[in-house]
Amino acid sequence: MRKVVVGAVVVGAAAVCAAAALVVRHRLKSRGKWARAMAILKEFEEKCETPIGKLKQVADAMTVEMHAGLASEGGSKLKMLISYVDNLPTGEEKGLFYALDLGGTNFRVLRVHLSGRDKGVINQDVEEVSIPPHLMTGSSHELFDFIAEALAKFVRSEPEEFHPPPGRQRELGFTFSFPVRQTSVASGNLIKWTKGFNIEDAVGEDVVEQLTKSMEKIGLDMRVSALVNDTVGTLAGARYYNQDVIAAVILGTGTNAAYVERAQAIPKWHGLLPKSGEMVINMEWGNFRSLHLPLTEYDQSLDAESLNPGEQIFEKLISGMYLGDIVRRVLLRIAEEADFFGDTVPPKLKIPFIIRTPDMSAMHHDTSSDLKVVANKLRDILEISNTSLKMRKIVVGLCDIVATRGARLSAAGIFGILKKIGRDTVRVGEKEKSVVGLDGGLFEHYTEFRTSMGSALKELLGEEAADSIAIEQANDGSGIGAAILAASHSQYLGVES
Repeated sequence: MRKVVVGAVVVGAAAVCAAAALVVRHRLKSRGKWARAMAILKEFEEKCETPIGKLKQVADAMTVEMHAGLASEGGSKLKMLISYVDNLPTGEEKGLFYALDLGGTNFRVLRVHLSGRDKGVINQDVEEVSIPPHLMTGSSHELFDFIAEALAKFVRSEPEEFHPPPGRQRELGFTFSFPVRQTSVASGNLIKWTKGFNIEDAVGEDVVEQLTKSMEKIGLDMRVSALVNDTVGTLAGARYYNQDVIAAVILGTGTNAAYVERAQAIPKWHGLLPKSGEMVINMEWGNFRSLHLPLTEYDQSLDAESLNPGEQIFEKLISGMYLGDIVRRVLLRIAEEADFFGDTVPPKLKIPFIIRTPDMSAMHHDTSSDLKVVANKLRDILEISNTSLKMRKIVVGLCDIVATRGARLSAAGIFGILKKIGRDTVRVGEKEKSVVGLDGGLFEHYTEFRTSMGSALKELLGEEAADSIAIEQANDGSGIGAAILAASHSQYLGVES
């Protein structure tokens, strides 16, 4: 009997030892996985670092590329396009002006009532129109006839007191968000279609001429005073309210910058120097690249798998289109190499762009003690449930690394522009104020991004110079900005209405 008891005790002890060994092995395995996850995150963070010295190198490289792009066509990764906008708004513009904003499957028509310095924009009417899919691949005259008809219908709702006197044309600012080779402030030839459009007979043609023909066909007496892109429109809109505005930056799904350059500092400009002595330059800064940019393997794989590999590198680091997907790519690696979300990799995590930047922003801004927003986003988007608080903190940290890098690089870009035009330092005896207008959902809604960008710019400028630079929110450059440019380039300037 004693042997049986002893045997049972031995077996029981062996079982306990085996179970304990399993627990220890599981813990060691868990620790190993956790250590691997932390190692991947730490390595990524180190590669994304943007100390002030690196940001100054990026800014210097931006300035060098700006000089090269102004010197000759194709001389730089930055196109530095001459916008032909040399009459920026003074704030005195008055009257009723129209805008057409064409940049996707919908277009907007706007009627904007300007009342000068006192009240600015006192009224605006807007209408959005969907473009039938067949017109996106049909003929040029069909598309522009459709747009002209919509414009004519919109004009018919104009209040009677705003009808122009006989012989006077209505004037329009035309925002055309497709690649164009501009030939004057109110003319430009289409280089290529994007965003699902493919109208072959329009390529190489002047888009203003096409629209004008369609308007004339139906008796709509309206003149296109300015052909602009949204960034130039943003600068104009901001300048209308504040004469200290010297540049505009869009930080949204995509990114771009425009600024006011001295006409004499543009070697590739061969025309007569404008009376104002100034010219707005559309930088197309999304295509900037430099060896100083802190690129990681995740950025390189995103670029390689994109529709435009090797292009828009700066945009892929700082704009809303891409930030969320960089977060996804790092999470995917952690899931694959450290079993971060369990033994199997969540299938949804393998889908490109499934984490959008607004989702990333919501997780980054989660202030709840249990990071409930993060838990809900992981569950709703990636179908990952039962995450621990420890895991959720890793996700927030990852969002912070990606957003901070993008924000600080954006600040370096702005600092590069300020250096190019000599606004990065304060001259003795001068109290010149410089304002940069910022538009776009990323800047407007991603608070952590906006705050980080502002503090990095102050750090780059130094305390004294930072006091002379302001970042201000600018709105609707593609709509109101275009109407304001129609006003500042009106054929009736100086003529009493």
